[in-house]
Amino acid sequence: MVVIPRSDACRHQGYLSLIPRHFVLDKTAKVSALLSDGTPKQYFLKCATGPSARTICEGEFHSATAISSLVPGFTPQPLGWGTYLQDDKESTKVFFLLSSFHEMDLSTPPSPTEFISRLVHLHKTSTSPTGKFGFPCPTVCGKLQRTVTWQNSWTTSFTHLLEDVIRYDNETNGPRPDYDAACRQLIDQVIPRLLGALGDVTPTFIHGDLWENNVGIDRHTGKVIVFDAGCVYAHNEMEFGTWRCSWATHFASEPEYMLLYKERIKPSDRWRSGTIGTGCTVSILT
Repeated sequence: MVVIPRSDACRHQGYLSLIPRHFVLDKTAKVSALLSDGTPKQYFLKCATGPSARTICEGEFHSATAISSLVPGFTPQPLGWGTYLQDDKESTKVFFLLSSFHEMDLSTPPSPTEFISRLVHLHKTSTSPTGKFGFPCPTVCGKLQRTVTWQNSWTTSFTHLLEDVIRYDNETNGPRPDYDAACRQLIDQVIPRLLGALGDVTPTFIHGDLWENNVGIDRHTGKVIVFDAGCVYAHNEMEFGTWRCSWATHFASEPEYMLLYKERIKPSDRWRSGTIGTGCTVSILT
């Protein structure tokens, strides 16, 4: 088996062992292999080290597994995750995720009809195994490991996610008294009123990091594919928090995406307030 950077992958085939060296937070590679019967096969490999490495790989594996079971073909098929070599130190272990490889167009906006149809199917066919908000294992949004323990209340579940973001921001940029006071007010006063007014909320399985750079078009099939999922059972409207951010492109500028979604899944009476609230977690993170 040969593992080489994507830019060189097309020039090599064969068998070779892989010893990873000096990986940053996560690196990706195209794996070209020859099966025992001589059939060529390609895989996608992601490797990660550091405090969130295990969560990056394990969380995405279980997220992609769940997506694949609900909407087959909507995400690369996950094949396995684990660690390279034996290392007793969690901080220096190299974790990996292996999945099917897809040559993707990452610049062309997906067909609104196809993309929203599959996303709606994902949201409508999902059922929380516990009836609660959360996920069976931790997941990430970018570099941030999120608290997704099972909770009865969406307000409580979202508050944990928001506190994770605020904590990460303080660890990265240092504490700021005025900022911390504003965040405390947001958590104690704004979020309970904003999300509590939504009433009964049914947990919905969401991708969790659905923005333009995590959506592609398979160059061979033309199908829309999503990846880098950090799933959680949440309010379905949390899926669109990233679409309100300043760096959003066609999901924000092309109204057809959201109009099609709202035609298929009726928005709450407080849709705008809800997406603003859930979008603040991503805005703080970026």
